[in-house]
Amino acid sequence: MTSQAPTQDIHAQAVTAEVTWLSAVITARLEHFFGGDDGQFAPPAAPQHDAGSALGQMITRARLDTSARVVFALALATQVNPAVLDPFFVRNTAIDRPFSEFGGLRTETSSFIPTAITALFLLGGGNTTRRIAAMALFAPDHPLRTVAGLSLGELPATGAAPGALYAGPLLVSAHRVAELCAGHKPAPDFSPQFPAKRLRSGLQWDDLILPREVKHNLDHISAWLANREKILDDWGMEARLGTGFKALFYGPPGTGKTLTATMLGQRTGLEVYRIDLAMVVSKYIGETEKNLAQVFDMAEENNWILFFDEADALFGARGATSSANDRHANQEVAYLLQRIEECSALVILATNLRSNIDEAFFRRFQMAVGFPKPDAALRTALWRSILGKMPLDPDVDIAALARDTPLAGGPITNVARHAAISALRRDATHVSTRDLQQAIAGEMRKEGRTR
Repeated sequence: MTSQAPTQDIHAQAVTAEVTWLSAVITARLEHFFGGDDGQFAPPAAPQHDAGSALGQMITRARLDTSARVVFALALATQVNPAVLDPFFVRNTAIDRPFSEFGGLRTETSSFIPTAITALFLLGGGNTTRRIAAMALFAPDHPLRTVAGLSLGELPATGAAPGALYAGPLLVSAHRVAELCAGHKPAPDFSPQFPAKRLRSGLQWDDLILPREVKHNLDHISAWLANREKILDDWGMEARLGTGFKALFYGPPGTGKTLTATMLGQRTGLEVYRIDLAMVVSKYIGETEKNLAQVFDMAEENNWILFFDEADALFGARGATSSANDRHANQEVAYLLQRIEECSALVILATNLRSNIDEAFFRRFQMAVGFPKPDAALRTALWRSILGKMPLDPDVDIAALARDTPLAGGPITNVARHAAISALRRDATHVSTRDLQQAIAGEMRKEGRTR
């Protein structure tokens, strides 16, 4: 009696079968090519995968035919088993160089990296007419691109003629490959190649203490996220409205912009990723676009909320260009504006000053939410919420602290932390008014103010 394979293995088994099939396709095509390339080439039959496997579901969802599967398997093999591509290292002995028909990027010490030209060879051999017909697989709206996640990488710096569209490598993100192999989406790693970090909080939506108008606007954004399919599909508004939503949060530091973005994700069940602008801005031409492309692609695929904190660093008013660096900076801004404009997910930009955002882009926000400094009533609620269960001396007057101290929620949180440390350093069991006042004075000095 044979034992049944664990359910989690069906995903890896499907990927293995697909790459093994690709190896057979490569062998058959090379034999056909070196045998004279006469007649119609019939590749080996593609495998049937378990309906529960991630790869099988993706093939069905994208309706990939045999030709499309060959292309996708090429990109997949690069990451899961590059050895199956080694036959492409064969050299043309007549001229002592690689076969140009095979395309690909190669070095003596690395694997063969398939390009779109490699895929055209497998599908069309040396027949120009068949190769041209196969080019349709690389159209921007083909399911290989829009559903399967295939992309064409940048042209190599050398070895490809300018404008050689199909000379770029076939790419599938490591995130997508991991999903197909394991059957679930892995959490992306924060790195220069993925300059975004997930925001989390132990607070709840009801812990947000904001003016009524701000909460009304946030309810509006939540309602869009909950009802956009009905608005766009059932009510037929997609052509006019687009699929995404762009919001600007503006207001002084510490007024809750980042926390609010985090809470919106918690309220709607969506993951929130903050873009690290320090990692995004690169001195190398093209790196900004490359680093952000994966973030935007994954945000759209997984319906994340993207949050750009201190966004005026990238999206501020653009001045005249006086150098190559200025022109490149404006090109990066233009790229980012385009990606945000086209992004189907919720994108939130935060800035301390609304005037710092380029006017041309400001008009493209669906909503601008101002976060003012809290008044005395809101400050009282903030003090009570932030101090929470902290043991306080009986003489601590929270209402007086709120009335006399013009601090926002972020600075109040800093005060609570500092006062708690001060109390424990003197072995006290309760936080005193003096602890709080000393912490307040320090926070005021940090902001350049005195009481």
